[in-house]
Amino acid sequence: MTRIASAALVALSLALPAAAPASAQDEDSAFVTFQVLKPEVALTAATAAMEACRDAGYQVGVMVVDRFGLPQAYVRDRFAGLHVFETARRKAWTSVAFRTDTLSLGELTAAGEMMSGIRDLTEPLALGGGLVIEAAGSIVAGIGVSGAPGPDLDAECAEAGIDAILDEIAF
Repeated sequence: MTRIASAALVALSLALPAAAPASAQDEDSAFVTFQVLKPEVALTAATAAMEACRDAGYQVGVMVVDRFGLPQAYVRDRFAGLHVFETARRKAWTSVAFRTDTLSLGELTAAGEMMSGIRDLTEPLALGGGLVIEAAGSIVAGIGVSGAPGPDLDAECAEAGIDAILDEIAF
C-alpha cells in the first residue's frame, strides 16, 4: 500500500507543473500552447456572416483563418463576385497578421501616414471587412467578408459571424 501511495504522490508531483500558471510554464517549457477554433465553429461563423449579408441583400464570400492565417472555412453565396475568395481570405489574413480590424488598418496605412508602406506588401489588404476573433484575450482566428456594397458593410457582416459563436468561445 505504501508503494501505491508513493507512486500516487510521484504521479501527482509530475502533474503539478502542467497546472502551473501560464507564465511559469512558458519559462520552464520548450513548448507554447495556443487556442484555435474547431473547423465546425469556424464554419458556423462564416455561415452566419454570409447569412447576415444575405439578409441585408448582399451576396458575399466569407473566409475564416486560424491564428496563423491559414484557411479554416470558406463560404460563398451563389451570386457573389469572382473576387470574393481572394479578398475575403486576404482580409482575414491581414486581421490576424496585424492584430487589428482591416477598416482601422486602412486608416493607419493611408497615403501620407507613417504605416503607409504596408500597402506595398503583396498579401495585406487594408480594406474593411476583416476582423480578429479573440477568446480570453488571445487571437484564435480572423474572419474576412467581401462582396457587400462597402467595406463597412462587410465588417458588419463579419461582426455578425463572430456574434454567432461568442457563446462557444467565451471562457
